[in-house]
Amino acid sequence: MAQDNFSRVTEFILVGLSDTQELQLLFFTLFLLAYAMVLLGNLLIIVTVRTDPKLFSPMYFLLCNLSFIDICYTSVTIPRVLVALLSGHRAIAFEGCMAQLFFLHFVGSSEMFLLTVMAFDRYTAICRPLHYTAIMARGACWALVAACWVGGFTHSIVQTVLTLQLPFCGPNTIHSYFCDVPPVVRLACTDTALTEWLMASNSGLISLGCFLVLLASYVLILAKVRARLSQGSWKALSTCASHVMVVTLLFMPCIFTYLRPAGALPTNKYVCVIYTIFSPMMNPLIYTLRSSEVKESMWRLWKR
Repeated sequence: MAQDNFSRVTEFILVGLSDTQELQLLFFTLFLLAYAMVLLGNLLIIVTVRTDPKLFSPMYFLLCNLSFIDICYTSVTIPRVLVALLSGHRAIAFEGCMAQLFFLHFVGSSEMFLLTVMAFDRYTAICRPLHYTAIMARGACWALVAACWVGGFTHSIVQTVLTLQLPFCGPNTIHSYFCDVPPVVRLACTDTALTEWLMASNSGLISLGCFLVLLASYVLILAKVRARLSQGSWKALSTCASHVMVVTLLFMPCIFTYLRPAGALPTNKYVCVIYTIFSPMMNPLIYTLRSSEVKESMWRLWKR
């Protein structure tokens, strides 16, 4: 039958995390608490950095942008999940699904690029302190952040166009709680082998490449501070260790999900919880509690 004779799917059904009423209530409570923590924690970081002149440095400028991205990233998926868990309405229009897919990859890949830039910032500050001011000038910081957003947009538009050109004519049940490339592509009424490999080489290689660059930067930092026994060096090493833990929680599930064709193995929707909810929730905790300057500024803001 010709592709033109297919009746195009107008909506998808999101299976969610569980069909059990008790578990749905539990997931609603956990997701709501996590979303509240993401919003409050990241908004507090943004307000603190923007109002304290002592935090007008490249590191905190990048941290402020990371907080904004985390708010956008979680807002793409969690509000709709909360509504579905509360109302039981799991249908999402085709256009809404494509929009969610686009913004998820747009903001998510921008965050990956930004975390790589933040690792470069830490490397420059620790390994090349005399050149730090010149390398990470204000204009350079703005250019790097803009490059992160442009890179995220380019990646996302490619993923979305590859998905939109597929015919969807039959199954419309997505075995996840949000619209993403792997579970959506599996529903296409055509051979998607080439498309799956193109998407895997796009999303998967971006995730793997950024993760390897991050690891390389932290290895260089470790090699630089290994011979130093000063308190400042040990503090830098401890901070890098906590950052590695957070980026690993973000990148490893993404690599597992995207660095393979969509039809190779079913995507574990519980693995997706790690990089869509847990990792954004941990970012403000790790990047704030490890910084005495931010904690002191927050205390001054509270007293004010």
